[in-house]
Amino acid sequence: MKNIQICTKCIYDETTPSIEFNESGICNYCLMIDQLSDEYGTGRKKGKKIFESIITKIKSDGRNKEYDCVIGVSGGTDSSYMLHMIKEWGLRPLAVHYDNTWNTSIATQNIKVMLDRLGIDLYTHVVDNSEADSIFKAFFYASVPELDAATDLALAEVLYRAANHVGVKYIIEGHSFKTEGVAALGDVYFDGKYISSINKKFGTKKIKTYPLMTFMRFMKWVLVKRIKKIRPLWYLDYSKESARKILEQEYGWKYYGGHHLENRLTAFVHTNYLPQKFGRDLRDLTLSAKARSGIISREAALKEYRQSISYEPGLVDYFKKRLEITDNEYKRVMSMKTKTFRDYPSYKKLFETLRPLFYLLYKSNLVPKSFYIKYTSKNEI
Repeated sequence: MKNIQICTKCIYDETTPSIEFNESGICNYCLMIDQLSDEYGTGRKKGKKIFESIITKIKSDGRNKEYDCVIGVSGGTDSSYMLHMIKEWGLRPLAVHYDNTWNTSIATQNIKVMLDRLGIDLYTHVVDNSEADSIFKAFFYASVPELDAATDLALAEVLYRAANHVGVKYIIEGHSFKTEGVAALGDVYFDGKYISSINKKFGTKKIKTYPLMTFMRFMKWVLVKRIKKIRPLWYLDYSKESARKILEQEYGWKYYGGHHLENRLTAFVHTNYLPQKFGRDLRDLTLSAKARSGIISREAALKEYRQSISYEPGLVDYFKKRLEITDNEYKRVMSMKTKTFRDYPSYKKLFETLRPLFYLLYKSNLVPKSFYIKYTSKNEI
């Protein structure tokens, strides 16, 4: 077996999409994290000062309103910690949850204990499970990696709708590029056209109740309504391990076993679908992030990454039963030739064409910089 070049700072290797190495052997994704840290002042006085001005603006714009922001909640570590901190910052949020009906009981209980204790109102959008499952099944038959993409897009749309309904201009998100890492360009992709085209070709139900975000709806939220997405952890110092301890000790919050495992569909994607069908182990995102940040050594990250993926017993059987897929059909699809978003209609070329516009939108906090980088770049392979 030939030697594979691995980044000297993280554990991304030469098989990672769109990767490049500098003369020191450091990959472009580590350099991207460094650039983001410098731009947002992450964990330093610069970041704290910028974020304090954002908080002041949110409070000012929300004066005399019932809420001044909305925040997405999943029962996971990051969004739960945001609930804890958002009260310390003196904000008045409306919590929003998109229920794709695949939640674990732990996640559901975590949401309840946090909101009850903090006295935060919750709006839950529960999708028609048969319609949502039709989309998931369609992506499975399309043989693409983004099997659970419909959930992420729907949550974004529901957050925009909720913010617009209660008349606020700010969505708080618990994303941290420091702890979650940065996904490889060309690794996964999704948009409203991509989802609708795959569902039309492989799905069994028309999209009626699913909150699909079309390009025009997206433009409405960011250009007309001017709703901004704020990611506090891009500015502030953050330790997922410390956050988890606070949540467990102060709220009785419970850990669910791993990154993204609070939802059974996402757990299936991360522990079975992507590794077995695409040879893609997304543990490299968080392990690379830990290595970059010095939480663990690069050698320890590589050692953990090389260990077998653990998964919930019976999860595959649950997936097949839930989507009414026979054992033989499951094996057939899992052995099919893999495809990507490039094989189906999407808005990708449109986003690339509008790159100058989205640069201005990211500079105005109307879209995250990660969106600008991922969706408008043309150098994906």
